Amino acid sequence: KPQEKPKDSGKVTITKTFDFAGEEIKVTKEVDSNSKEAKSFLKQQEKLQSAAPASLPTGSGVKRPSGMSSLLGKIGAKKQKMSTLEKSKLDWENFKEEEGIVEELAIHNRGKDGYIERKAFLERVDHRQFEIERDIRLSRMKP
Repeated sequence: KPQEKPKDSGKVTITKTFDFAGEEIKVTKEVDSNSKEAKSFLKQQEKLQSAAPASLPTGSGVKRPSGMSSLLGKIGAKKQKMSTLEKSKLDWENFKEEEGIVEELAIHNRGKDGYIERKAFLERVDHRQFEIERDIRLSRMKP
């Protein structure tokens, strides 16, 4: 179940629990309190808190849920599952932070030898070649 830990700096820490290969994985994420994700998380927390007291009526004549079925309902509650791809991404992000190589990877990928730079270069070359061929075709069409 998600948990909230508000901080003074306007950030909200969101902790979510996932089920991955029978293990319980907790993902903690810190987001800005003005973001959509934070607002939806806070609304969800308010709903959970307001629903909890309402689920246990105390008035006489109102049937309370039996202890065993209520307990089984809590045990049988399904956790959100995490795919292998999401788990790999999470592990990679954690590894980058633990090793302190986030900046080094960003610098390397921005450099001349980076994958993104090479792809952009190839796109520019391809576009330039297309324009040259188009100009040649258009010049041949005119009498």
